[in-house]
Amino acid sequence: MSKKVALHTLGCKLNFSETSTIGGDFLSRGFEIVEFKESADIYVFNTCTVTETAEKECRQLVRRALRQNPEAYVIVTGCYAQLRPDEIASIDGVDAVLGSKEKFKLFSLIDSFEKKEVSCIYVSPTNELNDFGPAHSTDADSRTRAYFKIQDGCDYNCSFCTIPLARGSSRSMELEKLVADFRSLVQHGYKEIILTGVNVGDYGKSTNNSFHDLLLRLVQVEGEFRLRVSSIEPNLLTDEIIELTASNEKMSKHFHIPLQSGSPEILKRMQRRYKVEDYRKLIDKLNSRIPGVGIGVDVIVGFPGETEEEFLQTYNFLRELEISYLHVFTYSERPDTKSMTMQNQINLAERRKRNKMLRILSVKKRHNFYEKMLGCEVEVLFESGVNGGFIKGFSSNYIRVVHPFEEKLINKLCRVQLIGIKDELCVGKILVIKNSVDLLAS
Repeated sequence: MSKKVALHTLGCKLNFSETSTIGGDFLSRGFEIVEFKESADIYVFNTCTVTETAEKECRQLVRRALRQNPEAYVIVTGCYAQLRPDEIASIDGVDAVLGSKEKFKLFSLIDSFEKKEVSCIYVSPTNELNDFGPAHSTDADSRTRAYFKIQDGCDYNCSFCTIPLARGSSRSMELEKLVADFRSLVQHGYKEIILTGVNVGDYGKSTNNSFHDLLLRLVQVEGEFRLRVSSIEPNLLTDEIIELTASNEKMSKHFHIPLQSGSPEILKRMQRRYKVEDYRKLIDKLNSRIPGVGIGVDVIVGFPGETEEEFLQTYNFLRELEISYLHVFTYSERPDTKSMTMQNQINLAERRKRNKMLRILSVKKRHNFYEKMLGCEVEVLFESGVNGGFIKGFSSNYIRVVHPFEEKLINKLCRVQLIGIKDELCVGKILVIKNSVDLLAS
């Protein structure tokens, strides 16, 4: 009987793509992949260290896994493992700790999945994190979407961030290899491919290409698909990329663009590479050039020294921007970061209050965006999930759309008219199913 393996991912879409690749290595060696809630012989945790909450969750999950099977072999990898391996190794029941460079070398480092009395630690220093492990994660149910890793590491030095320490300097997959792997995903039927990385806009820095060069090559790949950029820094979203997105139907009309703060002074202390006015001009340009564009924004509240006035600068700045939704993060002290030693740390209750204010604003922004889009036609990729008799999918501009369930819609790109709002989702009327002679509009 094959051994059972459960994998659990914390953190970003890049982590999900890498976990999927690790899972593929187990499958190719005859292991059975099971859900985390099931009893398994081996548990693999791919961790995050962006917030203290992610680290705490990792420790809780390890304990939960061992309650399910006290004899299970437990492996912890990812950013938390890279930065604090001794801390993880001290958790009762952890058998192996693998750093960022070692996560794809699991089978060459571990020859037996039998529990030992002492944890094994395999972690390279940050200055040796120069490998590029190709990875993609896929929708296991219906080949709907794939998260495709194109870049790793970061050369930025934001004062609150540990990612450069956990993943090393910026590096990219070679262009020709990337295009070949991308073509393979399209040929396997994936209709949406999301480009992921630590800093995707920095793609090509190590290969003498640019992110725009890459996008030009990918949209030329034959097949029915669309591209989505997971997240891109505002200073790297160039006019060339905007023009390509506006003019090419394979480019999703959606960008997720980190802001972090609308206060000029806080942005300086964060050591971000743009100014508030630069950001405003970028958002205005996107809305002007791409009608109906979906725009998501990352923002951090409670950064050290953030006064009430500075927070309100952020709040009012975001309220006035023509954006679709927010991802709001409560500032979390991270060891070995510059912000950890800054004066005037904000108390947790105040951080949470500011977080709640921006989350409420996000709900309003999303609702207003959906209302503005009512009556419009959008391209939607429907997924396999059924909820209350409905099938759901995302539009090109990142609107969550529902339609009465029809099996033939699964993994189909459809032309849809948005006709209403139901439970903060848009209701769609199918007009055309791509590559189908079935014209559904009357």
